[in-house]
Amino acid sequence: MFGIVHFEFFIVAVFLLNITPGPDTAYIVGRSVAQGRGAGLMSALGISAGCCIHSLACAFGLTALLAASATAFTIVKLVGAIYLMYLGVRLIFSKPTADAPAGDTRAPSAPKSLRQLFLQGFWTNVLNPKVVLFFVSFFPQFVATGSEHKTFAFLTLGAVFVLMSTVWNSFVAWIAGSVTQRFSGKPAVKRWLDRGVGSAFVGLGVKLATASR
Repeated sequence: MFGIVHFEFFIVAVFLLNITPGPDTAYIVGRSVAQGRGAGLMSALGISAGCCIHSLACAFGLTALLAASATAFTIVKLVGAIYLMYLGVRLIFSKPTADAPAGDTRAPSAPKSLRQLFLQGFWTNVLNPKVVLFFVSFFPQFVATGSEHKTFAFLTLGAVFVLMSTVWNSFVAWIAGSVTQRFSGKPAVKRWLDRGVGSAFVGLGVKLATASR
């Protein structure tokens, strides 16, 4: 489909990525708890805007660099699959941290405007080097090496990624006020979630690394 391969795996991987607690989730939860659901939603939209920038950079940058070399493109896909397995292993063996509310350290002493919340969410995402590395290693796994529509494929995957992330992050912002208090003090919940998602990422990386072109 327009150079996209293993699209069903992409959907599953994005879903797993979204439900795994991380810096973006912590930021959204923190803003929602501190200033309400509207603040959390605006923060989520800022993060989604940052993902749009990563998607565009990934689409045009990788296409320009790798379109002329099928070998280079295959190498990037293989390295990306290894990186996914690495992320999975780290999640599986991650140790529980002190159970302080995720957003407390991020909560400001004075309420921020919606514009400030949007921009802070945007820059938090755009300037995170781990997000850049993830996009560069993740997206090529789902684009056919010999496709003539690499740019379109990257843009399509980016749009799906942003849409799914926006829906999930908005959901998190909506329920953060009540759910955060309910599950605070239960690190075992996050530990088992990390192990389950980590195992799924390892399996996905192995599947993509061994799949035929």
